[in-house]
Amino acid sequence: MRYRVLAALALCIVLPALANAQAAARGSVFLDANRNGVRDQGETGIADVCVSNGREVVRTDPDGRWSLPVGDDSALFVIKPTSYGVPVNADQIPQFFYLHKPHGSPPLEVPGVAPTGPLPESIDFPLHPQKEDRRFTILVFGDTQARGVREVNFVTHDVVEECIGTDAVFGVSLGDIVADDPGLFAEISQSIGRIDIPWHNVFGNHDHNRAATSNQYRDETFERFFGPSTYAFEYASVVFIALNDIFFKPQGESATLLTDDALAFVEDYLAMVPDDRLVVLMMHAPIIRCENREAMFRLIQGRPHTFSIAAHAHEQTHVFVTEEMGWHGKEPHHHFINATVSGSWWCGAIDELGIPHATMNDGAPNGYSLVTFDGNRYSIRFKAARRPADYQMNIYLPDDIEQATAGETEILVNVFAGSQRSTVEMRFGNAGSWIPLQRTVTIDPECLRMYEQSPYLEQTVLGRALGEVFGWEMDYPSKSYHMWKGVLPESPPRGTHTVTVRTTDMFGQTWTANRIVRIR
Repeated sequence: MRYRVLAALALCIVLPALANAQAAARGSVFLDANRNGVRDQGETGIADVCVSNGREVVRTDPDGRWSLPVGDDSALFVIKPTSYGVPVNADQIPQFFYLHKPHGSPPLEVPGVAPTGPLPESIDFPLHPQKEDRRFTILVFGDTQARGVREVNFVTHDVVEECIGTDAVFGVSLGDIVADDPGLFAEISQSIGRIDIPWHNVFGNHDHNRAATSNQYRDETFERFFGPSTYAFEYASVVFIALNDIFFKPQGESATLLTDDALAFVEDYLAMVPDDRLVVLMMHAPIIRCENREAMFRLIQGRPHTFSIAAHAHEQTHVFVTEEMGWHGKEPHHHFINATVSGSWWCGAIDELGIPHATMNDGAPNGYSLVTFDGNRYSIRFKAARRPADYQMNIYLPDDIEQATAGETEILVNVFAGSQRSTVEMRFGNAGSWIPLQRTVTIDPECLRMYEQSPYLEQTVLGRALGEVFGWEMDYPSKSYHMWKGVLPESPPRGTHTVTVRTTDMFGQTWTANRIVRIR
């Protein structure tokens, strides 16, 4: 046993040094006519396809051949070109990569990559033709963040089951797939895979190997299941770049930071991407929190079509990035902080199906997004978990209002996916005129009520609150940036009336909701 421990320690010391050793990897990208994943005799190479080692990007030659330098801890991958597909495994995870780790991952509490041995003589990436319409939709999940199989089941029943049969062409999880237990990657991938569309994954700060002693080895189990944590692929007229923007410092705490390799990869790749393409950056932590975000901005701010999307915040926010945040493009950059599947970390009262309400900290329900692309344009639609597609807002107004005080009675509306570019207006009665509401920044009152009445604040175990014991109590609500307010008309007629709220978002999508009130 003693010798095994010493050997493991020696391996931890040797591995970083070995990772710097350079060799030349060679291979091809080929048309996999029979889709068996192997380059058989007569299967031709494909020219001008991008292949990368995570830092450098090269194009295949006329015979589909490529060559790149690699170290002893490298990921080689093909960048799926438009109108081609890559193989997927049984859980619909794209198989677009080859991991070169001759000695495998260092010892970890959850296994990483097994030793891959010497470089193969040829690393060949299969592609097959696929139809890709100019207009298409994808599913975007943020922070499924499962703690144990019980919460994997929450993900499954709350969102996965309703996505089966979707028209989306692929999906993306924006990190925090699990909650500090990469041993659950198998279970959650098996569930999400039942949606039956290719599913891409982004690395989050809770997806890491806790026993790893350096940032280099924090994503070892992630790599085993999903491949490199920074990569790219193309679909129709859109370029998708997945970025690992989580960096673990020597002291162990995580920061939002892009490595030099990631920045070099994006720079190298974008030099090969035409300006008429839409470039979509996908990451876990919002780019506006990134310590070296300006370095990334410099790579994309000269391009006419860019968009970025993140999760992590357990809130939903549209951010329009300007010079104050380091952006110097012609127009503000649109950065969307996506809703989380886990909402507020699967907190809150249990419903009739045994699933917590999981309302996010800004008062929006837990859920996900459907992003539709049309050429280099896009639109976003929020979908609340297990709710109708048109459930897009909550209206807060008393049930009973005195006629004399109606003109002083405030109406407050939480438009879940609203932004500063949304318009929100109300109408009192069926024939009244539309009255604009004003955007405000405030706490959602229902979210605050749920927090204050949470059973975890009241019940105790050995004198400690249940939330303190289990870590499941709701956070105190945050201020929401998608709230609108106004007041009712003066002296409305007595009786029961309908108040209608109508909102139109930055993409021209219009939603309405109603609330019935009594005027006494």
